[in-house]
Amino acid sequence: MKFLLALMNVYFMSHANAQPVIKIDGSSTVFPITEAMAEEFQNLKNNSVHVTAGISGTGGGFKKFCRGETDIQDASRPILKAEMQVCQQAKINYIELPIAYDAIVVAVSRDNALNEITVADLKKMWEPSAQGKITNWNQIRPDWPKQDLKLFGAGSDSGTFDFFTEAIVGKAKSSRGDYGASEDDNTIVTGIAKDKGALGYLPLSYYEANKTKLKALAIIAAGKKAILPEVKNVEDASYYLSRPIFIYVSESSLKKPEVKEFVEFYIKQSAKIAPQVKYVALPQKIYDLNLVHLAKAKTGTAFAGSEAVGLKLEDLFKKSQSGDAKSADTKKGKLVNSKKEKLVK
Repeated sequence: MKFLLALMNVYFMSHANAQPVIKIDGSSTVFPITEAMAEEFQNLKNNSVHVTAGISGTGGGFKKFCRGETDIQDASRPILKAEMQVCQQAKINYIELPIAYDAIVVAVSRDNALNEITVADLKKMWEPSAQGKITNWNQIRPDWPKQDLKLFGAGSDSGTFDFFTEAIVGKAKSSRGDYGASEDDNTIVTGIAKDKGALGYLPLSYYEANKTKLKALAIIAAGKKAILPEVKNVEDASYYLSRPIFIYVSESSLKKPEVKEFVEFYIKQSAKIAPQVKYVALPQKIYDLNLVHLAKAKTGTAFAGSEAVGLKLEDLFKKSQSGDAKSADTKKGKLVNSKKEKLVK
């Protein structure tokens, strides 16, 4: 009897002293910011709250988020229509919060002589019809070397994959499959760095952390000059592969005091921490608006299930500033409510 009572005491004491846990998953691109935020927040709370962060990719993370398995979703692109529908069916409502600006860097080995590349060249490399056929650099341009072309990039569950294929090929998830795909951006760095004939794409922060091993290519969009992925070019979206990145917060999780406090902390610290981990901070007015949306628990998305290719910071602010979450025509890019309105067909 005493043994049973002792076991019961241990059980109740362990549960009484259990730490609140905030569960986050999703984009490997957003992970460095979330990791830094989690560390700072846990220190602030003297480790009385535990924050976990996974990197299953934006798509993989949304699968968990829309099943109610996580509190916060890291996303390197806006939520897609199919994901909105899954969340709606599961009665998972969410607050969309842009937290920084990023860019996808197209990189080669430092031994490669190439310095710039056109969007058309990239499409020729990456479109589905290139699979098994475009395997040499001189197949892209005759004046390029006769050398094996080895490609590396994000896996299909990644938001980076979705954004890159939309921006380069013209359709999200449309890509050749015979390349070194990984959800781990460090694996992509290694693949590009070790081979003179390699080319790949990865988030700006991972390039910045490995720029002694890699060379960023300037991108030439149709009718434009060559633009490098530098901060000023990302801020004004003159760099073709600039993009906002997000966190999505479950409305039901927001009712937990520790989640609400963490998200408020995240928003208030983003302007300081984002540049520290090699991202571009948003204007303060967007962070201020995020706090308003959070306080009102304003659910929905400003992107109607589409990518944010070529979106400037002022356009992002206008989208974030758009009225209360209401259903709208997708073509107009207005806010779609995950809570009250049906999805736009």
